[in-house]
Amino acid sequence: MTGMPLDTTIMRYTLSPRDVAVVRSVIDELDGLVEPPTDPAFYDRHWDAYLRLPTGLRVFLERFRRDEPAAGCLVQGFPTPDEEVDATPDHWESALASRTGSRQEIFMALCGLALGDPFTWSTLQTGAMIQNILPIRGEEQRQSGHSSDVFLEFHTEDGFHPARCDYLLLFGMRNHDAVPTYLASVRDVRLSDEDRAVLSRPRFLIRPDDEHVRQLRQRHPDHPALGRATAMREAPEPVSVLFGAELHPYLRIDRPFMRCVDDDPVAQRAVEALMTELRRVSRPVVIEPGSLLVVDNYLAVHGRKAFRSRYDGTDRWLKRMIVSRDLRTTAVRGHAAGGRVLF
Repeated sequence: MTGMPLDTTIMRYTLSPRDVAVVRSVIDELDGLVEPPTDPAFYDRHWDAYLRLPTGLRVFLERFRRDEPAAGCLVQGFPTPDEEVDATPDHWESALASRTGSRQEIFMALCGLALGDPFTWSTLQTGAMIQNILPIRGEEQRQSGHSSDVFLEFHTEDGFHPARCDYLLLFGMRNHDAVPTYLASVRDVRLSDEDRAVLSRPRFLIRPDDEHVRQLRQRHPDHPALGRATAMREAPEPVSVLFGAELHPYLRIDRPFMRCVDDDPVAQRAVEALMTELRRVSRPVVIEPGSLLVVDNYLAVHGRKAFRSRYDGTDRWLKRMIVSRDLRTTAVRGHAAGGRVLF
């Protein structure tokens, strides 16, 4: 077990053989239950199961949550041999219909519970608690987790929404091409006092990314969340990019889906200065099979390198989960549709 930083951005914990044995024992009892970890009921029924995780792992995750020592942490070593993983699905719908990866999903769920309260959006992947990130034919150029041919620009996960997650969890199922995810911490950037002041004022508009509107429009056009997402896209509330403590701020940003109020050139210059700095301080992380990357969604932005998808069952495939430190506050801000399902 290690808990030292890889650099100033990422910390790492490697599961020992004993850790793996303990985790497997817990998963054996939870696997195959009526409610899988894609179902919100799993977390309400088994909310305390994370207490049975190896002590070293629980302490590591608790420290990451409590002390904010890094923008992300990487937990490595959960057995995910390629020969036991089905071919990468061609769409997230077929991935949800498959039971492959159920043990990896339970491991994610336990780590998510150790960090806080897992939740989800009704607007994405039919409201599944654990979702799938994989290339989809025809979406190669989009700014979404289903693209491949373009660099996925640095962004805060669901940065447009006041109920966005505290932590984003990404688990590697397959990554033959070692496609890196990039992390950049707001703590590492260098900005002028003027730019910091501008970025700390509500002079920016962040709209929902296309997936929040498109998926519901295609599958559930009468869903009440569609109206809320559309309203947030058409009339976003002005927000600041930097917020919190002046000397140690948090950030929210999603450059492809944001603009400055009244197209203010001063605000435009400030946000571009921030983007330049985020690119400068970014660090690559390859999410290998069996690795879980946890991103602090208040300290970090993340992106992904472009890659060539093959659609032959060997493409990059990640599992995704989002976690709140305080579900009650998150639910109030997020128009809870039922407990852990927001929007």
